[in-house]
Formats: sequence, C-alpha cells, structure tokens
Amino acid sequence: MFDLITMGRCGVDIYPLQTGVSLIHVETFGKFLGGSPTNVAVAAARHGLRPAVVTAVGADPFGEWVRQAIRGFGVDDVFVETVEGPPTPVTFCEIFPPDRFPIYFYRGEHPPDLRITPASLDLDAIRQARVFWFTGTGLSQEPSFSAHAAALDARTSGWTVFDLDYRPMLWESREAAERAYRSALPHASVAVGNLDEVEIAVGTRDPEAAAQALLDAGMEVAVVKLGPDGVLARTKDEHVVAEPVRVEVVNGLGAGDAFGGALCLGLVRGWPLDRTVRFANAAGAHVAARLACADAMPTTDEVLTLLKTGEPAPGTAGTDSHADSGSEVRR
Repeated sequence: MFDLITMGRCGVDIYPLQTGVSLIHVETFGKFLGGSPTNVAVAAARHGLRPAVVTAVGADPFGEWVRQAIRGFGVDDVFVETVEGPPTPVTFCEIFPPDRFPIYFYRGEHPPDLRITPASLDLDAIRQARVFWFTGTGLSQEPSFSAHAAALDARTSGWTVFDLDYRPMLWESREAAERAYRSALPHASVAVGNLDEVEIAVGTRDPEAAAQALLDAGMEVAVVKLGPDGVLARTKDEHVVAEPVRVEVVNGLGAGDAFGGALCLGLVRGWPLDRTVRFANAAGAHVAARLACADAMPTTDEVLTLLKTGEPAPGTAGTDSHADSGSEVRR
C-alpha cells in the first residue's frame, strides 16, 4: 500500500541560473525534475511517506532522466509509462523575485502524461492508497480525462485530493475547464487551489464563499490559497487562516508543491487542521527561499525548525515577501 499516489504532469524544468534576467539574456540553465503532481510526490517522500506517481514520459533521453530522477527522490516509478511519439515535456521559466515567475510550457498538442488510459491503471493500488492526488490539468484531454474518471471511481476510502491547478494555456476554453472541474468535485474529499482556481471550480473568488461552496460540493477539507495573505482552510467544524512565513523569496515556483506534500503528511498522520496548514505553509516558504524545486523540498525536521525559529534558511535574509506557498506558483 502506498501512502500517496499522485497522477498527472511530469517533465523537465529548465531554470535560468541568473535571476532577474529575461530569457533573452540568460546564458546558463539548470535541469530539474518538474510537473506539479510529480513534485508533490517528491515532497511527500522527503517527509518519510511512501509515494508513487502515475504519469508518462516520452521515449527519449529526457524521459529516461525523469524516471531516474523520480527514483532518486524516493518516489516509486512503477506507474510511469513510456509513450512512443511525443517527446517528454520541457518547461522554461523566468525568475523575477519576489513575485513574478513567468512559465513557458513546451508540451506539444498531446503530451505523454495526457495519454494515460484507463486500461493502463493499477486500480487496486489507487483504491488502497491512503491519499490519491490528482490535478485539474489531467482533466483537460482524452484519454487522460477518462483515466482520471476510472481512478476516481475506484476510490472508496482514504483521502482524495483535487489539486485545482488551472493552467488556461493548457485548456481548449475556460468553459471546458469549468465543466470538467465540476464533474470531478463530487469524487474528491479535499480541494486545494488559489483564487483563480477556486473561481473555476465554484464560480467565486471570495475566499470564505469559495471555501463554503467547496464544502457544500462535498469536500471534507477546503484549502484556499491567498497569496501574500496566507492560506485559508476549512472543514465543517474548523476554520484556519495561516499567516505568511517571512523569507526572502528566491523562486516561488514549487512552493505550492511543497505545500501539497506537507498537506499529505498531515492527512496521513491525522493531524489537526491548524497544525497541518501551518506546517504546509512553512514547507512552501522553505522552497521559495531556494532556486530549485524538487531538489529543495524540505524534510520534516527542516520545516519544524523554520516554524520554531521563524528564521529563513541559511543563506537567505528574512523580509516581508511571502513565500508563495499560499498561491499556485507551480508548474
């Protein structure tokens, strides 16, 4: 049994090693594991959970590198398919701290991770996982949509987390995204998204109204990320607002993935909502104070140290900039 199975994007992130510079002028880059669901699994592994990821790569050198990287981070790649034809996706970004990180997807019209079929799924493993994590992007095309539907139908217990993860450039239209999100909501028990994403899911950007609408749609836990204002989380009996964590933001990309892995730890361990959200918020801050994403995912002890001391990681200086664990700054 896996503690966590995530499903969705993977690929290669190409990050500029110079910050505050347009790609026009960048000369050197670093290669990192990318794809939000994949990085959530990495973040969970850093906390000692046993994760796996359901995804697919191209039959190319980048695809083999992604497989090696997934295994190297302690994530099981048993459910990673290799698809002939389309290349493994590559994503570029620009880094303008503290709050501007443009992303450029090179995924083609039908990337490998959207070619996962229902027949290729291990439904028993998905059924038995303590947490199943899926993303909005995975609903954007067939056969991935049908594969997600089959996975959700298989879930009869445990936590099913809908990472609302709205990327407008990856959808045919906003209306198509709204329909897909609303069809998937009844199958989830936890929803996580920023203000843009909850608006797609429930039609409002007001944080309290969105959280209530998610609960009304059947969520046991609703998490609304508020960017520089922190994170709002609700159950039918609990209400938590986690304040921003003071760090000097280096790269906000990946903070939301760190938040997700830490959230899964809290769900698996049965932590109270307040403890879970504050821990996850600090995990996101830890990553935002570093350049890398998957490579920067913190251990449990590192997050606890940040929460205890209130000090940023070595080599960074505390400021009022918010490590955007509260918003969706991810691939």
